Amino acid sequence: MNQLADTITSINNELSKRHIELDPGGYFIIYLDREAGLICAKHFTNIINEKGLAVDPETGKVIPAKGKVERTAQTLYTGRTAKELCVKIFEQTQPPPITMLDHAAYLGREFMRAEYALIDGTEYVQD
Repeated sequence: MNQLADTITSINNELSKRHIELDPGGYFIIYLDREAGLICAKHFTNIINEKGLAVDPETGKVIPAKGKVERTAQTLYTGRTAKELCVKIFEQTQPPPITMLDHAAYLGREFMRAEYALIDGTEYVQD
């Protein structure tokens, strides 16, 4: 990589380590459906407990940040581009399933990363 790319990667890696507040509106699992040419975003509801942890509204159990969790998505959103997916989630769904601006910005960045991976055939792993 060139120096600029190394600097950008370093900045992003460092920023990914910061603490973030969880959105009471829920969270998304983003993945690609390459056969259909789609960016997919499964939306899951949650409750934020007094410790700031996401809790399954049905079981009351804390939802782990890593590892496999068996939950049913509230809604599946799909789009051929990041912009199309953002329009569906933020403009066509009322009220939107996002309650925090930093979460909306994160999703926009992730949808762009997913779009680039879809275009160039590289692996997409949600940050």
